[in-house]
Amino acid sequence: MRILLVEDEPEMADALATVLRRHGIIVDFAPNLSIAREALEHDVHDVVLIDRRLPDGDGITLLPRLRASERKIPVIVISALGSARDRISGLNTGADDYLSKPFEVDELLARIRAVLRRSPDIPTQKIALGRLDFDIQAREAYVGSVRLALTRRELLILESLLRRPGRTILKNVLEDAVYTFDDEIASNSLEANVSRLRKKLIEAGACAEIHNIRGVGYFIKSSAAR
Repeated sequence: MRILLVEDEPEMADALATVLRRHGIIVDFAPNLSIAREALEHDVHDVVLIDRRLPDGDGITLLPRLRASERKIPVIVISALGSARDRISGLNTGADDYLSKPFEVDELLARIRAVLRRSPDIPTQKIALGRLDFDIQAREAYVGSVRLALTRRELLILESLLRRPGRTILKNVLEDAVYTFDDEIASNSLEANVSRLRKKLIEAGACAEIHNIRGVGYFIKSSAAR
């Protein structure tokens, strides 16, 4: 999962990002509407969290643009403006949910899961290939009853490949799915993560192999048991 957090308070943004990343979520940070609009042009986010009081305007002014796009990205407003009138205004403008500050992080996580369940872009919660089973919501991979010990980035790579089995995922598209906008990506970082993931799948007998098309990208397909 990749979230765009539109929040101008650095302490709040850092605290939220830290917790969300512990749950395997990639977090991109936008401190104002202008940067948020640029970030949304990449069309890589699964959920948008928007504060209202931003330096260059009200966060809900992003909603009409998001609702006019073909991809209906779930949006949760997180704001200190928590009166009934404020909440109604945000929901009527197009927000999928509205959470008043201060709030418990566990409640935010539950609301994120809820809006994703309602999203037409999330058709399934589990993916199977070969002997490999991937639970999207729990972000866990199993071979039989054994859970694979994968890093956060290995899980993100695996999910991206499993969503399009047999189809080549371009290297830059895979990097967008794995790294945040602020990450400094070493030249061989993606290749190293893919190599470790491929080795773990082979050792676990997953019957799901990752293939490389040199200079282009990667794809995954089922393989015969060895």
